[in-house]
Amino acid sequence: MNARHYGTGAAKLTWGTRLLRVGCAFTYRAEVPTPAVFLVRPLWNADVRVSQEHLDVQPDVPMRHHLDLYGNRNTRVVLPPGLSTVHYNAWVDVPDRTEDVDETVPETLPDGLPDDVLVYTLPSRYCVSDVLGDEAWSRFGAHPPGYGRVREICRHVHESLSFGYGTSTALSTAADVNAAGFGVCRDFTHLAISFCRALNIPARYVFGYLPDLDVPPGDAEMDFAAWMEVWLGDRWWTFDPRNNEPRKGRVVIGRGRDAADVAMVTTFGGPLLESMVVQAEEDLAPTWR
Repeated sequence: MNARHYGTGAAKLTWGTRLLRVGCAFTYRAEVPTPAVFLVRPLWNADVRVSQEHLDVQPDVPMRHHLDLYGNRNTRVVLPPGLSTVHYNAWVDVPDRTEDVDETVPETLPDGLPDDVLVYTLPSRYCVSDVLGDEAWSRFGAHPPGYGRVREICRHVHESLSFGYGTSTALSTAADVNAAGFGVCRDFTHLAISFCRALNIPARYVFGYLPDLDVPPGDAEMDFAAWMEVWLGDRWWTFDPRNNEPRKGRVVIGRGRDAADVAMVTTFGGPLLESMVVQAEEDLAPTWR
């Protein structure tokens, strides 16, 4: 088995954290050898600590790991002809608190933004802020700038779109979803990002694992989640137009301009995806600790 183990090994939980078990499995059927890139491993930071992780491919094939342009942790493989499964699981310590909220945080004018943040004010493949500029200014231009204006954008997107699998496609832009009124979490995020950027507010796309911690469980099967980070004051702040409420347990996998930058799987060919399973839940009794 060509398995990889990463991380710092077993570590005791500290007060104020929760232990999650996250992971996923993709099963593909390929006609010919097919290069692919998988983005499924969490990013580490001061608050989120990956205690153990395990990634393998069946049948056994070599894996190569690299950081992309945005610092995301990609894994490259070549899927062999026939059936193959890429499986990942990890234990992650996360803070037992929701993301920060501060209604007093101001917006930063473009000339005061850090150089590496400017790119997140521009239109991108799915976040067509130039197309939605007139609507953004008519709806939100008169709202006092700052955290509250971004919160109002999220409220509007949350209430104006209806969630539904199969209601958008891989080609749907924020403008398409805005006109249709339907989408999945990535579409909610693309639309909110587009409105922010149209107002010169930097916003970037984020996707990852989001368990149902201290909230009622969702009706659908567990899936990857998408949300956004917005630059206000002198830092990034988390907003979630799909759920429109602070949540616990966010585990970031990737960040970029939009979903085109952080696809969980990119295949250079046409293999058939036969199944995908995602896991994100609290683990109250890990056997390895």
